[in-house]
Amino acid sequence: MRFIADLHIHSKYSRATSKEMSPESIWKWAQLKGIRVIGTGDFTHPQWLKELQEKLEPAGNGLFILTDKLRINDVPDSCKSDVSFMLSAEISCIYKKNDKTRKVHSLLFVPDFADAARISIALSKIGNINSDGRPILGLDAKELLKIVMDAAPDVMYVPAHAWTPHFSVFGAVSGFDSLEECFDELTPHIHAIETGLSSDPAMNRRLSALDNITLISNSDAHSPAKIGREANIFDTEISYRSMIDALKTQKGFEGTIEFFPEEGKYHYDGHRACGVSLTPKETISHNYLCPVCRRKVTVGVMHRVDKLADREDGFKPEGAPGFHSIIPLPEIISETLKVGVNSKAVSNAYLNLLAKLGNEFNILMNVPLDDIEKASSPLFREAVSRMRKGEIHIAPGYDGEFGKIRIFEEAERKESKGRAIISAQEL
Repeated sequence: MRFIADLHIHSKYSRATSKEMSPESIWKWAQLKGIRVIGTGDFTHPQWLKELQEKLEPAGNGLFILTDKLRINDVPDSCKSDVSFMLSAEISCIYKKNDKTRKVHSLLFVPDFADAARISIALSKIGNINSDGRPILGLDAKELLKIVMDAAPDVMYVPAHAWTPHFSVFGAVSGFDSLEECFDELTPHIHAIETGLSSDPAMNRRLSALDNITLISNSDAHSPAKIGREANIFDTEISYRSMIDALKTQKGFEGTIEFFPEEGKYHYDGHRACGVSLTPKETISHNYLCPVCRRKVTVGVMHRVDKLADREDGFKPEGAPGFHSIIPLPEIISETLKVGVNSKAVSNAYLNLLAKLGNEFNILMNVPLDDIEKASSPLFREAVSRMRKGEIHIAPGYDGEFGKIRIFEEAERKESKGRAIISAQEL
């Protein structure tokens, strides 16, 4: 069965996360997005684990479903679907190795509450797991891998957002130059990495060392509306074992749904305080210093990939899974309406489109353009068409600043046949 999964999100117990990140809300938004399996996030947090145990029940396949009494399904009929949960968590490790401070974030997936509880007990002996849904531990990432494998033999361990400068296995500021440098003799237990918002599979394929590593993508959502901004496509049975086997072997793993990586917060190098964005070549020419204040710039993902790559851009290993680059539907609506993405007008238009055409991923990737035009306008059809072809304009993100994406230049908008969506009612 072909389905979409987003396996890295956060609960309301994580820092800087919406209080609306409850099991009920996650369940609802997974349907709006078109996600069949969603991670729970944060199972190491005692209060969140307790809430999950109260609100989810085992589905008998290593996944979980929301209890019937909580299923108040107010999503459009066109989006209603079954949603399963996979127990997941993110751990932040800060430690010294090879005379350098390392900050590595890792994802954990497990098939039952007993595994989650054993991992939580083991980690509680090392550091505080109560203050944040994503606990910060003074623990070597390799030791974390060993501890969780001992506590839960069926655990899946994945380096999170592997290229983020400050908190990842390959990060320019605190990471390593190879998986082996980080995990030593335990490296064979690493079967997948999460590419993060600022890189995509094409960038990662420039490293031959990753040829046998499954490249996954997830939203890392801190609010319900951000669920599914990146995701994975499986063609397997819907079960923990089948999905984990697919991640380990790439059989049944169909690929990913991606941000355009330039839109990520760390794609280019730069210095946000001075508004300076630099390509890798420009950074080198400035000796890695901000041309305005002469302080060190933050080296971004593109630069880091360039440094570690042993292949030219565009290389694709034979049989490698594909990927789809998308712009979130509210951002497309925002541009056609010429109003803020968080406005009521965008929210209304979003729900009206979903009611007519189905879930967000279906609209972005599958619905015929003629049907999209009938449900909206010629301009909105053109916007979706350009996104699907990658014909867009992006000012790349840098140093924690998201990239700015545009589908139309103002002159193109005026020349475009038809008119924009001008109200939610017209949708």
